[in-house]
Amino acid sequence: MTELPKAPNLLSRLITRRTGLAALFASAVTLAALAGPQPAVAEAKVIKVGIISGEDEDVWRVVTQEADKRGLKIETVVFNDYTQPNEALERGEIDANAFQHKPYLDNQIATQSYHIVPVGYTGVWPIGLYSKKHAKVADLPDGAIIGVPNDPSNEGRALRVLENEKFIKLKEGTGILATTADIVENPKNIEIKELDAGIVGRSIDDLDAAVVNTDWALKSGLTPENRIAQEPIVDNPYRNFIAVKAGTENEPWVKTLVESYQNQTVKAEFDRVYKGTGLSAY
Repeated sequence: MTELPKAPNLLSRLITRRTGLAALFASAVTLAALAGPQPAVAEAKVIKVGIISGEDEDVWRVVTQEADKRGLKIETVVFNDYTQPNEALERGEIDANAFQHKPYLDNQIATQSYHIVPVGYTGVWPIGLYSKKHAKVADLPDGAIIGVPNDPSNEGRALRVLENEKFIKLKEGTGILATTADIVENPKNIEIKELDAGIVGRSIDDLDAAVVNTDWALKSGLTPENRIAQEPIVDNPYRNFIAVKAGTENEPWVKTLVESYQNQTVKAEFDRVYKGTGLSAY
């Protein structure tokens, strides 16, 4: 009978395998050393951006697409009033927001001690005087009831519109945070009703006129045809911007976020959505 060849010793096989793996590992280490240090792979960061519900949602859909092209992932968080986005940013629930102008933020910082800074302009929406009952300013009667936003920055802004139209005169030296207490002349005896910025436009049927922020005017069904006066556009201090928590403004994603907004693709969508009621501000 022919003797079968003996199987290799198990220990020999293990030694051979380990020797081979060691040689392979040594080769890999040598190649890595020759290749030099390798750049770390950046983990994709998802940035949460707070915005106000409505037309801006359409604009930010395009911003999100532009950011994606630049390697930045954006998740929009939609709010329904002006107080929530800064609260959420301060608490770290979102990374940025885009809804406010400098006078509003300055007031919020003064009253709420927020640590928030602007990083890039978006658009400007000239605040306007709207009416469904009167076709022009001259038609408003003595004693007209006019609504204005009740938050400090926008109330001052609204009162400036009324002053420009000669309804009132404000105290000399009054800044942009004027209130009804700063009115020194009211020759037409108008009655000013202070209402929440989100409500004043919807109350237009109960008023002779109302000074309304453009975004809330659109949400309230008001159109440029209902606008009988507006603030000047040139040197307007109420340009809106993207804001972030202080201390993060130099993070690389912030620059990418701003670039994702400030481009012709987003401007085209902005113009389509706002139909001339808002203007790009960068």
